[in-house]
Amino acid sequence: MFHTVGDAAMNKEKSVKAANRRRSVHLSIDVPLLLIAATLGIFGLLMVYSASWDYSFILFNDATQIFYRQVMWFILGVIGAAALVFIDYRIFRKLAVPMIILTIILLIGVLVVSDVRNNAVRTLLRGSIQPSELAKLVTVVYLAVWLYSKREKLSDISFGLIPLAAILGVLGGLIIIQPDLSAVITILFLGGMMFFLAGAELRQIAFLVVVAMLFGWVVVAVSSTGSERVASYLAGLRDPFQASYHVRRSLEAFVKGGWIGAGIGNSVTKLTGLPVPPTDSIFAVIGEETGVMGATALVALYIGLLWRGLGIARRAPDGLGTLLAAGLSIWLVVEAMVNMAVMVGLLPFAGNALPFISAGGSNLVVSCAAIGILLNISRLSVKTQEEEAKSFSAVVNLRRWDRRRRLSRARRTSSSQE
Repeated sequence: MFHTVGDAAMNKEKSVKAANRRRSVHLSIDVPLLLIAATLGIFGLLMVYSASWDYSFILFNDATQIFYRQVMWFILGVIGAAALVFIDYRIFRKLAVPMIILTIILLIGVLVVSDVRNNAVRTLLRGSIQPSELAKLVTVVYLAVWLYSKREKLSDISFGLIPLAAILGVLGGLIIIQPDLSAVITILFLGGMMFFLAGAELRQIAFLVVVAMLFGWVVVAVSSTGSERVASYLAGLRDPFQASYHVRRSLEAFVKGGWIGAGIGNSVTKLTGLPVPPTDSIFAVIGEETGVMGATALVALYIGLLWRGLGIARRAPDGLGTLLAAGLSIWLVVEAMVNMAVMVGLLPFAGNALPFISAGGSNLVVSCAAIGILLNISRLSVKTQEEEAKSFSAVVNLRRWDRRRRLSRARRTSSSQE
């Protein structure tokens, strides 16, 4: 019996040491997630260069300005992500409130500055900063901290739905004035998702769904933009030729791309009226230049990102890490899926960026920040497991030494009786 227990303990200890060696080779972070994010980022730069040169020349009389700006934001995002990898994510317990206050101030600043671009007021510093993109990241971080701290009281409506509605209402109200319907919908979705992940009761979730549906109906009924988008979406479902101009041109790009695509840089649709090819419509350019195979590979990368993110959430050292990892990974992938579904007419036009791919500094930087936080949670999970492994090894060694002493005493007693 002793030998069986001892062998099992030794085998487990060896497996722990082998796992630790593998982790050290993997730099104590989730390497597959890092590779997926790097692939998306580099591919995004390539596609922005391909999709933007004509559009950039028309706007700025410089065919490379949008691309060079994207490279600058990518470098800044990578630096920020690298810093976040080594900053304990639990620091957000102290920073969550200042972050949400700063976001609200920036959203108010957008309305005060009133820099109108594309018939909307969404940016600061001449279009360089879009606070509604920051609001998505901050919503996940703030709600993760708040829900984790209130996890014992979520069943109480005064600590659950009402404060959650107030938080989301303030952010959503400031964003919808811009107007940015897609950002409002994304933030409301994130709030409901985080509430669900935190362990809300079914009756609370059902109530939240009903309220969200009513809110959505009101937005569509009151907003001319929202009603037009829904009307064109329904018409497009009945007959693709009756879809919005944007969706028709996007579908045209996919048809021209076929299975293998026309080749990087060879899109024709981006030159003949496809709306904003470097930003909202970049997935259509990808479909034309890389074909169904390239678009499918891109979808697979986002699915891989979700798989790794949820895996990090499952192994997180605490509930805060679980909420953060799950919330961030689901947000990035849902935003990507919405963008791609819109381009093929499966959803009403929303205006969501394609994370890591679409041109735009704010979205790129916050997406990189999300990856940095995910890698930080992964790194601390490995560190926690290594500490537990050391404690386990110490206990095993102590028990093995104690067992040898008891066995030795047993042999001496037996010999004395003989």
